Amino acid sequence: MQHATPPKLILASTSPYRRELLGRLRLPFAVVPPEVDETARHHETPEQLARRLAASKAQVVADKYPDSVVIGSDQVADLDGQPLGKPGCHERAVEQLRLMRGRTVIFQTAVCVVCRQAGYAQTDVAQVRVTFRDLNDGEIERYLRAETPYDCAGSAKSEGLGISLLNAIHSDDPTALIGLPLIRTARLLRAAGVELP
Repeated sequence: MQHATPPKLILASTSPYRRELLGRLRLPFAVVPPEVDETARHHETPEQLARRLAASKAQVVADKYPDSVVIGSDQVADLDGQPLGKPGCHERAVEQLRLMRGRTVIFQTAVCVVCRQAGYAQTDVAQVRVTFRDLNDGEIERYLRAETPYDCAGSAKSEGLGISLLNAIHSDDPTALIGLPLIRTARLLRAAGVELP
């Protein structure tokens, strides 16, 4: 039995946000869910965790498709050196937003590009500084009921209603907060031999 030729570009992710963002580069790509344990290791910083998970996702899928260019990415919210992941439920989202109100959180968004054929593997991290308003409990409840961002690190979607929770965003790679830093991704893809404008 003959196997189909693997796709040239693969996004190693289950995130609909990353899929939408990568689509902006107008490159054909396939999506392959990576099977990676996302548990933080003891004494691992949020940046180290984001880097390791992005690289692990890309490497796991590149092992299966060695002729392809594979993109892995991960995001961890960093509150004073403590990682905040996806809340997964309403109660945890309330807890996260209460912790972050009136404070600045650094969203560590890592991207890794692997091309086994070219012997290329690089990881980069975009840091986005996000300052939350001093939210009251009513605002937190109204927001969470309206947008249910339980699959987002830090419990807020800046590309949606979550922008109303914020005082400021500072970044040199504007799509990083949504989940994939496209400036860095494009740079790594060009270095891996992918043609972009």
